[in-house]
Amino acid sequence: LSPSGQLVTTCLGASMEGFSVLVAWNETQHCKILDGLVPDQLQLCRRNLELMHSIVHAAKETKGVCQKTFSDMRWNCSSIEYAPSFTPDLMKGTRESAFVYALAAAAVSHSIARACASGELPICSCGSVPSEVPGPGFRWGGCGDNLRYGLQMGSAFADGPMKSSKAGGQATRLMNLHNNAVGRQVLIDSLETKCKCHGVSGSCSVKTCWKGLQDLSEIAIDLKSKYLAAIKVTHRHMGTRKQLVPKELDIRPVREAELVYLVSSPDYCTKNPKLGSLGTQDRQCNKTSVGSDSCNLMCCGRGYNAYTESVVERCQCKYYWCCYVMCKKCQRTVERYVCK
Repeated sequence: LSPSGQLVTTCLGASMEGFSVLVAWNETQHCKILDGLVPDQLQLCRRNLELMHSIVHAAKETKGVCQKTFSDMRWNCSSIEYAPSFTPDLMKGTRESAFVYALAAAAVSHSIARACASGELPICSCGSVPSEVPGPGFRWGGCGDNLRYGLQMGSAFADGPMKSSKAGGQATRLMNLHNNAVGRQVLIDSLETKCKCHGVSGSCSVKTCWKGLQDLSEIAIDLKSKYLAAIKVTHRHMGTRKQLVPKELDIRPVREAELVYLVSSPDYCTKNPKLGSLGTQDRQCNKTSVGSDSCNLMCCGRGYNAYTESVVERCQCKYYWCCYVMCKKCQRTVERYVCK
């Protein structure tokens, strides 16, 4: 079990098996089902049982969104599959670890904030009405995501393990706390105005608007950019206490908006369990791409094999008044490429 005990560790693995059947979350003993919860998390669970559905949902969403976001990279977030027994690349403070922690921290606050707005959580309600004066043609209304409550409870759960002495060394704890905060800041920045039109025949003469969060997949895209630009840091004295500072440019403090990591990552080209690399053999690549999913980069220069596959898809679709669409099914042959 990973010593971090963080959201991605306690839920991603345990919840996949432990929650194959529905858990009612109406008894405090249910909190013992999740392996790896530290005392602060257990206490939060027992006092706020109704939050656990949202937390487990966040863990599952973190896994799916991470793998989708990195499907075109050598590291495709497959490391999460082994949670709560993480592969070494997520245990040693790599930039991949930085991304997963940031995304998970954002996900748990995101899940709780939306659960408040949807009425799933009886202990909270819609987000507060924005203080800014509405412009002409719209009014504040609807039910906005309760970001304030989501951040409050989400940070308590995600950051709790970092206060534990079992959460690795001080440098690792500082790194995880920093990256958790980056994830939540990206979540805060994703809050946008959403509106619904009113008026005769959809004229939108009046709009009702509220503040809502972007989907987690959009937040993950922003975090991926930060992952690609992540800063390698070291742990050293700055004044009277130790802090994380850039390893190469330690004349400045770490910026609040950037992800940080302590250890360089493997290249993920070949399988190496000691490094946590699953390799890219048999991964699908794009022959015509020049990006990270290109056969040259994905296959690390080893070359690739081609094969053909028949796919069936909808085609020749027609709209019929009113109100349905009818399509035919067409079969075509496509060429695929996989790394040697």
